[in-house]
Amino acid sequence: MQIISDENIQAFKNFIQNHDFFLIIGHKDPDGDCIASCLGIAGILDNFKKNYQLLNAGPFKRVEIAEYQEKFSDTLTFLDEEERKHTGLIITDCSELQRTGEIDGDLKGLDTFIIDHHLTSLPLTAEQGYINSKAPACAYLVQLFYEQLVGPLPAEIAKVIFFGISTDTGFFRFITYGSDEAVDIMNACARLISYGADPRSTYNNINNGKPYSTRKLLGVLLNKAERYLGDKLVITYETLDDTKKYGQEGRDSDALYQLLLSSKDVQAVVFVRQDTPTTCTAGLRSLDKVDVSIVASKFGGGGHKNASGMSTEGHLETLIPQIVKEFARIIK
Repeated sequence: MQIISDENIQAFKNFIQNHDFFLIIGHKDPDGDCIASCLGIAGILDNFKKNYQLLNAGPFKRVEIAEYQEKFSDTLTFLDEEERKHTGLIITDCSELQRTGEIDGDLKGLDTFIIDHHLTSLPLTAEQGYINSKAPACAYLVQLFYEQLVGPLPAEIAKVIFFGISTDTGFFRFITYGSDEAVDIMNACARLISYGADPRSTYNNINNGKPYSTRKLLGVLLNKAERYLGDKLVITYETLDDTKKYGQEGRDSDALYQLLLSSKDVQAVVFVRQDTPTTCTAGLRSLDKVDVSIVASKFGGGGHKNASGMSTEGHLETLIPQIVKEFARIIK
């Protein structure tokens, strides 16, 4: 089943042909799907003989994406007014420029094309692009654009795209099986394997090589976990002192979510971190029925039904009760 129409494919092709230079950017604090989507788009532009710059505000905290950091910059190459007229901005794995973070340079006013899959994405207005919230990973959409515009992916890009899909689907745990979308993405992954992707090495790359300090931190976070709403919600947190003691690199939030969500009666898990004295970030995960994107959106965040994130002003002691209050509206 072709989920991207011929009109969408042609629109992206026209966008590429109508510009001489491109800026490719994803959301700040990138994950594997964000990085893979950007690199997949870069591969498409290579085939169209177009020049581009890969941008990301970082930080590159996840161990599995560290090897790609050198390909990205947080400083926009200088463009004079005439060059800006011929420059296209491609935003992927998010739909709002503000979610790309602090980039040294002006991205506003550029002709823009968006490729995204988040449930809470802003609808396309003046911007061109393609958003499909049923797609389990943005890298999957990029794969489909690549295959339609160029053809089969070379092995190195196939490996990167498979990596991106694997990270955003929890190595396929978060896919809703029995749906047409599930069949489509598994067929797409089968094609990636035929191009040269290796599931075993991808899994090892995602899950191995974590710093020992993250194992210690995992124990601390499990010890702090508290249950709410009839044991259906679990919230744990990281203080500034925890961050100072255990560092910021190589977090293994996925293992934390897996352990807590596997507990009896638990339907949703929230991990809140005090990033600065006045700001917090949080990751929200759930089982099938609970839509955590609803809660994340209340705090300026967003994402998917079963996996969302947020960044907001606040302190742990006041923010956590607010989060519980919002979950009480949707957990029955």
